[in-house]
Amino acid sequence: MLNLSAPPPLTLYIHYPWCVRKCPYCDFNSHQVGDGLSEAAYLEALLRDLEQHLPAVWGRPIHAIFIGGGTPSLLSPQGVDQLLSQLRALLPLSAECEVTMEANPGTVEQGRFSAFREAGVNRLSIGIQSFNDGALQRLGRIHSGAEAIAAVEAAHAAGFDNLNLDLMFGLPGQSESAALADLTQAVSLTPTHLSWYQLTIEPNTAFAHSPPRLPEDEAIWDIQIAGQAYLAEKGYGQYEVSAYARPGRRCRHNLNYWRFGDYLGIGPGAHGKITHCAEGRIERVWKKRHPREWLEAPNRAAMVAGHNNIPRHDLVLEFMMNGLRLVEGFDVALFSETTGLPITAAEVPLSRAVELRLLEWDVERIVPTPKGRDHLNQLLAMFLPEE
Repeated sequence: MLNLSAPPPLTLYIHYPWCVRKCPYCDFNSHQVGDGLSEAAYLEALLRDLEQHLPAVWGRPIHAIFIGGGTPSLLSPQGVDQLLSQLRALLPLSAECEVTMEANPGTVEQGRFSAFREAGVNRLSIGIQSFNDGALQRLGRIHSGAEAIAAVEAAHAAGFDNLNLDLMFGLPGQSESAALADLTQAVSLTPTHLSWYQLTIEPNTAFAHSPPRLPEDEAIWDIQIAGQAYLAEKGYGQYEVSAYARPGRRCRHNLNYWRFGDYLGIGPGAHGKITHCAEGRIERVWKKRHPREWLEAPNRAAMVAGHNNIPRHDLVLEFMMNGLRLVEGFDVALFSETTGLPITAAEVPLSRAVELRLLEWDVERIVPTPKGRDHLNQLLAMFLPEE
């Protein structure tokens, strides 16, 4: 039994699994639109999915909501308004609840952005990936660079003052100057947050079956170093492996993940983590992955593909996989508060990581060094439970 005195902050993830077209690099649970499903049926199923979790989190405020996908901006503004209204009736939302919706250029315009904002969405995350038309075509994106710029301008015109842009680097044939040109264009559009991450070839994707030629590792490293320096110069502080933000604009939902907070996950393939303090356990829940299977479940419980209590011997690694992604690291107290374990449970690998100069560890705080961040996989491997 874990020693858990109080649950961590709670957020909500809502999955919308449909896109206009599946991108060849994407390994998310997303599907091409066109199966004739009604929006009303999907929204009703989301609420049915949520209701089964309410007894476990009763009275706990929701600090952030993230509507991800897929392409959630394909939802109608009326549907989003209905969904958020019903969520407010079922869950206590904190006074400053951050409500993020993912959107793609080519699926929105200013009028829809304005309506989403009126419905209660107060943060947008726009999937740009690149402003270069050739790069976008090679990535299988449905929009042009000009449409990407227009989408960001439309978001600003609709009143969104909390805005993330998703960008990739290490694209097929991309030079350092081309990668920095993408960042320069992005920064000129004054987002408050940037997610800037390396393209990787994931299993079971179109790119895995027919891999494009990516830049060499050394070239990708040079892009990363140059880009990080540029973003720091422009006032975007790096706070996680691929997340950069203006002061006070870090993504609350993702930050809660990385601080090992709790989250509800509703929709096909969504995952959740709930701390049960009285029972001394931390539970993971995951939903049936395919939208049709999830939708046609005969009851709420049948939407669940599986659940388990995180084994005590896995908790150290699970916490570190999140907390060590943060540039500023984490408070030692947070480890015990969220895992129910004393810090001594991780003392051996922590001490070894300090010896290798991958971590700094004082009485109050554990912080990955620049070397530790650059060799994160090596660092995390040190926390694997012994056989």
